[in-house]
Amino acid sequence: MTIFDATVEGRTGFRLPEEKSYGFEPIDVLPEHLLRDSRPELPQVSELQVVRHFTGLSRKNHSVDSGFYPLGSCTMKYNPKLNEEAASFEGFSQLHPYQPEETIQGALELMYNLQNSLCEITGMDDFTLQPAAGAHGELVGMLLVKKYFELKGDTSRKKVIVPDSAHGTNPASAAMAGYDIVEVASNKDGRVDLESLDRLLDESVAAIMLTNPNTVGLFEKDICEIQKMAHDRGALLYYDGANLNAIMGHARPGDMGFDIVHLNLHKTFSTPHGMGGPGSGTVGVKTFLKELLPVPVIDFDGQKYRVVYDLPDSIGKIRSFFGNFGVLVRAYAYIKTMGSDGLKRASEMAVLNANYLRSKLVELIPTAYSGICKHEFVLKGTKLISEYGIRTLDLGKRLLDYGIHPPTVYFPLIVDEAIMIEPTETETKETLDHFAATIATILEEAKENPELLKLAPHTTPVGRLDEATASRKPKTRWSKGS
Repeated sequence: MTIFDATVEGRTGFRLPEEKSYGFEPIDVLPEHLLRDSRPELPQVSELQVVRHFTGLSRKNHSVDSGFYPLGSCTMKYNPKLNEEAASFEGFSQLHPYQPEETIQGALELMYNLQNSLCEITGMDDFTLQPAAGAHGELVGMLLVKKYFELKGDTSRKKVIVPDSAHGTNPASAAMAGYDIVEVASNKDGRVDLESLDRLLDESVAAIMLTNPNTVGLFEKDICEIQKMAHDRGALLYYDGANLNAIMGHARPGDMGFDIVHLNLHKTFSTPHGMGGPGSGTVGVKTFLKELLPVPVIDFDGQKYRVVYDLPDSIGKIRSFFGNFGVLVRAYAYIKTMGSDGLKRASEMAVLNANYLRSKLVELIPTAYSGICKHEFVLKGTKLISEYGIRTLDLGKRLLDYGIHPPTVYFPLIVDEAIMIEPTETETKETLDHFAATIATILEEAKENPELLKLAPHTTPVGRLDEATASRKPKTRWSKGS
């Protein structure tokens, strides 16, 4: 039901003062070309109906505030409401980025300090806070790589190496920057195959894009060898920071030999994540790339914070203003309230929760790779087909009936019937036990009645959708009579 279905002719949710109280006719002050030919087709409802309608819609959505959200590779954790309050402070929320520098010194100080904190956390030498999302940060990183080789006069490097388990945005971002994508295979342990990498690395390669821990939740233990191989061949090493929350406070990408790092502040540093935003994909670099960062940069001369545009070798401006400032405020508040010990503890708990849940579920569904995982893990759901006659998708849909958001399914592509689970550091042991018990219950259901799962979900506002048609022919606008 849409809000238009509640329309009653003549009903309104507001009443304007009589026109005479204005002292003029409102319509008289509007230019003729801005006036409508007819009244807008708006719903005719009361204010109470509007509030109830949209509150009802919100209750139909799943969120981390209402239930477990174990999406792998997405870090859907609970974020402290304190940081939301900090971002809403009038001194931050009411600023305009075009104000004179002397009137936004507090905001510039926050951004400058956040840059320094991110440098300390990652082992990098400088940061830009502008990119609006992780994929945007990847694109900035690839443009930095491109500019670096252009300034060196090295035009032969046309390729970027990406693991076969990588996030899909990695090859897309490199391709948008004009690079050809070369896929390097994973070995039987789920990590980069060094022999394959060695064969691919030559003077045509500009960079290697890696996530560490990688997308199957395993630490690339050969990272020191990988960085040596890359640098010996003249290539740069790029770090996708989507999984930083697994190693934060314990290991730094800069110390591993990475030249460029992007971080998802909306994953690791406390911005509610999901539904398309907001996000922040800050990018850090080593000193030799510092002058290439996008403008403006925030500088401090010991007395005053300044917005600097004078970087002749910069890749240019990649975002309006200074980036998503509200996300930056949340991240800074999170870092300051957690402290170094708290950030380290968060990573420890993320890894502990993942390994605990993995140990519970491996008794039901085999893992794709053996051994200790980091913050997430991948199950191989082929057993669901052979033993229960259902697929990974059916299991995920049935979880909705139990009030649990499904894990990531069918990703990464190198695992058949993949089920990718990330419990995050903020969930309790009781929640993890409940999730494991729910999986066990659903598998028992599959033994008795697999059709129950194949037709799930049964309790949600809509049943199973034709997802292929929805993605290829989306209906994004309401029209009367539709």
